[in-house]
Amino acid sequence: MAQSFRKIINDPVHGFISIDSKDIFEIIAHPYYQRLRRIRQMALAPLVYPGAVHTRLLHSLGAYHLTGLAIDELKKKGVEISKKEEFAVKAAILLHDVGHGPFSHALEHSLVRGVDHEIISLYIMEVLNEQMGGKLDLAIAIFSGKYHKPFLHQLISSQVDMDRLDYLSRDSYFTGVSEGVIGYDRILQMLAVQEDELMIEEKGIYSIEKFLISRRQMYWQVYMHKTVLAAEKMLVRIMRRATEIYHDDDLQLKIGGPLDFFLKGFKGKMTRDILDKFCKLDDNDVIFAVKKWANHPDNVLSKLASMLLNRKLLKCVIQSQPIDEDLLEEKKAIALKKGLFTSDEIDYFIFKGEATNTTYKPADENIQILYKNGIIKDIAEVDNALISSTLSIPVKKYYICYPKECK
Repeated sequence: MAQSFRKIINDPVHGFISIDSKDIFEIIAHPYYQRLRRIRQMALAPLVYPGAVHTRLLHSLGAYHLTGLAIDELKKKGVEISKKEEFAVKAAILLHDVGHGPFSHALEHSLVRGVDHEIISLYIMEVLNEQMGGKLDLAIAIFSGKYHKPFLHQLISSQVDMDRLDYLSRDSYFTGVSEGVIGYDRILQMLAVQEDELMIEEKGIYSIEKFLISRRQMYWQVYMHKTVLAAEKMLVRIMRRATEIYHDDDLQLKIGGPLDFFLKGFKGKMTRDILDKFCKLDDNDVIFAVKKWANHPDNVLSKLASMLLNRKLLKCVIQSQPIDEDLLEEKKAIALKKGLFTSDEIDYFIFKGEATNTTYKPADENIQILYKNGIIKDIAEVDNALISSTLSIPVKKYYICYPKECK
């Protein structure tokens, strides 16, 4: 009798994650996937939360694990999910973030301009599918939302998907921020399918409300923390400056790897050759570049790089009201008077912007509640709904960044 395939991965958040498919293991072992070991889930958040060094690979494995638990729960409730569909949705969630580049969202449109990471993820899936003889055909259809069972896609991408359930729990664990703690195990128990749509049983209303509140709190307390925001904006400006002054003869700027190609000017069209270059990039390439550029003769590039390396970050003030243009000009005037920068350099170090977050969008991917009597309601329409009065309202905040010498 042939021995069944099984690999076990020990995860600090979920415990043991079991891999019981050779095809799933083949995906995990692929270099395109393994590069996720070298891409942090939370980009520059470790500058504020030193424990937040977990990777995209760890997150995707966690989402894979939760997807398996969700499928098991739905099967217990009589939802028909074939072995092929189960493999496909597990493969799709495993690869849902494979298109992320170095420092994930922070540099998403700085290196590979004009191409979202979801598009790159799909392209990578198509390449892997070709190499695996078409075994990912169904996974690609589910990932793209083109399969006739929408609930399988909703497990991967929706307001309550396995991606969100994992990253909230994981980010909370590694940052130590308790606001992100959610009862994901109870939410999984409350999953249901009606008319091929993913729903939450009535008993799970409060768990979902807690989940949505946790998302909002984590967004403003962790993901948009003022120091994290300042660091990410500085990294974006480092890449922008390097791209602006890049030329092949500048040996102090060239890295000698695939990063040079994207600094030289990516044209926005992804090809197989460019994809191979992209999949050789990770956080280490950018960190190495920043360390090298700290000694570059260009004042803007070297100063920004040195500040980021040594955590001498710009001061960031976040507020609910728009930043007064006079305040921005005042900070610039102080910097010029003190001789910190020239007028051509100053916009790299003193700038303003805005950030918006809407935790729940009723008009978008609805969270539907299934009552015992068969009635279906959007969570924003339930009795005494917390969501309709608070979390469906967009929150916009405004920020200004400037050197601490300009106080």
